[in-house]
Amino acid sequence: MVSSFLVNKHKPWIETSYHGIITENNDTVILDPPLVALDKDAPVPFAGEICAFKIHGQEIPFEAVVLNKTSGEGLLRAKSPIDCELQKEYTFIIQAYDCGSGPSGTNWKKSHKAVVHIQVKDVNEFSPAFKESIYKASVTEGKIYDSILQVEATDEDCSPQYSQICNYEIVTTDVPFAIDRNGNIRNTEKLSYDKQHQYEIMVTAFDCGQKHATEDVLVQVNVKPVCKPGWEDWNERIEYRPGSGSIPLFPSIHLETCDGPVSSIHTTIELQTNYIGKGCDRETYSEKSLQKLCGASSGAIDLLPSPSTTTNWTAGLLMDSNDMIFKFDGKQGAKIPDGIVPKNLTDQFTITLWMKHGPSPGLRAEKETILCNSDKTEMNRHHYALYVHNCRLVFLLRKDFDQADTFRPAEFHWKLDQICDKEWHYYVVNVEFPVVTLYMDGTTYEPYLVTNDWPIHPSHIAMQLTVGACWQGGEVAKPRFAQYFHGSLASLTIRPGKIESQKVISCLQACKEGLDINSLESLGQGIKYHFNPSQSVLVMEGDDIENINQALQKISYINSRQFPTAGVRRLKVSSEVQCFGEDVCISIPDIDAYVMVFQANEPKITITGMDHFARPAAQFESERGVILLPDIRIVSTVTKMEYSADLREHDRANKQVIVEEMLHNLDFCDVLVIGAELDPEQECLELDNGELQGKHLDATNSTAGYSIYGVDSMFSYEQVLRQLRYRNWGTSSTSDRKFRVKCSELNGRYTSNEFNLEVNILHSSNSNFMDHVNHMIFQPKFLQSVQHPEGSVSAVHSSVVPSVATIVIIICVSILVLVVTLGVLRLRSAHQHGSLGHQGTKDNEMDWDDSALTITVNPLEKYEKPHPTEEESGEEDIDDEEEDTTSAESDDSEEEEEEEEEEEVIVQWEDKQNATRQEQLEWDDSTLPY
Repeated sequence: MVSSFLVNKHKPWIETSYHGIITENNDTVILDPPLVALDKDAPVPFAGEICAFKIHGQEIPFEAVVLNKTSGEGLLRAKSPIDCELQKEYTFIIQAYDCGSGPSGTNWKKSHKAVVHIQVKDVNEFSPAFKESIYKASVTEGKIYDSILQVEATDEDCSPQYSQICNYEIVTTDVPFAIDRNGNIRNTEKLSYDKQHQYEIMVTAFDCGQKHATEDVLVQVNVKPVCKPGWEDWNERIEYRPGSGSIPLFPSIHLETCDGPVSSIHTTIELQTNYIGKGCDRETYSEKSLQKLCGASSGAIDLLPSPSTTTNWTAGLLMDSNDMIFKFDGKQGAKIPDGIVPKNLTDQFTITLWMKHGPSPGLRAEKETILCNSDKTEMNRHHYALYVHNCRLVFLLRKDFDQADTFRPAEFHWKLDQICDKEWHYYVVNVEFPVVTLYMDGTTYEPYLVTNDWPIHPSHIAMQLTVGACWQGGEVAKPRFAQYFHGSLASLTIRPGKIESQKVISCLQACKEGLDINSLESLGQGIKYHFNPSQSVLVMEGDDIENINQALQKISYINSRQFPTAGVRRLKVSSEVQCFGEDVCISIPDIDAYVMVFQANEPKITITGMDHFARPAAQFESERGVILLPDIRIVSTVTKMEYSADLREHDRANKQVIVEEMLHNLDFCDVLVIGAELDPEQECLELDNGELQGKHLDATNSTAGYSIYGVDSMFSYEQVLRQLRYRNWGTSSTSDRKFRVKCSELNGRYTSNEFNLEVNILHSSNSNFMDHVNHMIFQPKFLQSVQHPEGSVSAVHSSVVPSVATIVIIICVSILVLVVTLGVLRLRSAHQHGSLGHQGTKDNEMDWDDSALTITVNPLEKYEKPHPTEEESGEEDIDDEEEDTTSAESDDSEEEEEEEEEEEVIVQWEDKQNATRQEQLEWDDSTLPY
């Protein structure tokens, strides 16, 4: 026992603390100081040797091993891979043990406890990763931001060196953005919403070991426009196709006020059409036609008609051919011929006109004459006149000395801005002497100044009525025009004896196009609105933004013309916004838009009918004469192009063409004499006055032809033209006449074809006998039934069919007379109507003398385009003893012919070779060589 104690006398000795470092995924710990145990029993074996190092602690992933027992060196190592991300450092207790007193290790001694602190050294094994998959931010245009947004990345490494993000970088090139090391993104220049609404950039991150992120992150920057008060969601161009009715102008519009405290909104919508015709898309019919359509009193005299053979005083004036507008450049005037306007107007009359006039040149401008009635010679008195002077409209009326010698109102002055605004306005001067009232665009204006003057002393000097200047017949060396007008005039009329009503005046100046409001009842009680007379300006006011938005969305454009003037109509919307306690707090930019009106499909007006006929002279000499155009037909068609949806551009040649018949009005039809004018001593064109009753039509007659005018349907024109008669009571000197028919719509904008008619007068010495033969003997073998729509005029005159008993009697008599007739015809054929036999070969429609045998070739079997309501009846073979006749509807002209005992029937030719002929051909049996 003693020996053993003496041998192992001392405890091992180690340092009191150790610091170690181990790199993750490595097993060796580097300790400072090194792990060494000393024992004072050395060099005594076992007692002076170190056999073990023991670690105290739970789940310590390290172990200590003895490298040299004698020297006491040891090693600290990891039992398993060390992960810094799991634990960065370890602290535990270690003790050294000697080998005891013998080989068995008994009686070993242990050192004091030492503290070991181990740090795990990190390896940069992880890459940075962003916290979000996408970053979004919004900016307002025009601003520079210090930081728009911040991106953030993380690293799973455990050490500050490898776990911290040291830098960020924008990968996308050429973008106006930059990023700092903390991930803050800023814009390097001011952004514009108009230039680009959104930017998309890619960003990466680097840790402090300069390892970058494996996946870049997307950053979206939306650019918002600066909140600008104004109207939004409207289109600058609005397309309008003719016949579309009413279309909304701004169906989605709304007002942006940028959250301003709005108390009321005042909006004006203006349709600017002052450069179209007479201020807007009005019909371009003549003033006389328009007055009739509006129900004006009759008797208006057009002082500026379109130039023609009968109205030639406007031929030398500058004219806009589309709208019957006359332009006066200060160098032209027109003399109205004597007899057009009564010399002495009564105390009641009306002057109407359209006028566009600008400011007069010079400081003290001269008078500019619109209408003037002055002395033709010797003196220079103005009896009545309408003129402009210094942007004032003046009407002068000097009464004659027919009553007491007293002052009377003589000059009436109106001061209106519209007189010099270079816009079209409609003026009506109603005279009820001594009261004179002016209507301008349908609104009444009283004169601001009325001056009196003495009456004019009576004289025998003739007067000259002029337009565009005033005639100066006296006080000058040579009579001339003076006081020229500068501007444009149209539809200048004077109506003696009557004044016009407010209703008619409003109708005459009304536009065919304008602004409209769909569903007025839905505007709401909080909306106030007002239209100007022509509905080209609409003013709206309200205190609620949403109500104003809805009201403006209901405003539409309408054009009721069937053939509107194509082109641009400009729109302007101006607004004022008031805020609480302020006058105008928000400035709203004006809207400048336009309506594009497309060209309407132009109609093709076609006149058809029998274009060549002959009649015995007796019919022309009769009291009723001969109807010229018994079967005239006026049809209007329009050609439309249709494209297939899948039609390629180079296949446009295969487009479909569709022809449709359309209904519209006409405004005149002229029946003109071709060649020498009618001799009023022996021939004329006639039309019963009753034919014009109930229609908007008038007519004028002259030796040059017959003119029917007024705005009415094609059907009404057909009805009237079918009653026009030609009389000639001196047929001995006339053998034929040629006429031409031409119709127009919109004052010549669309014209028909020129339909030519040739009329032959047949001279016969025994026409009475042949007339008897025609009516009593030669009944047609075949009859054709032609049906027409109700109310239309039959295309071919049909005779009244006799009863069966009468037919039997006629047939019996015909057998007796036939032999005699054939003999007579053989004798006559050698010397009568030799020239007519040559004309019988014409292909056009030829109607010969019905006083003889009438054989009619019916072309209805093969028409190019038959009337939609015509029905062809089949051929029927009828024996000589039994004839089946079909009566046709008779019209007024048939009744007239019945009075003259003129009967005509239609027979259908059996021979098919004549079926290809397209027009009816009547032969005179007097030329047949029997």
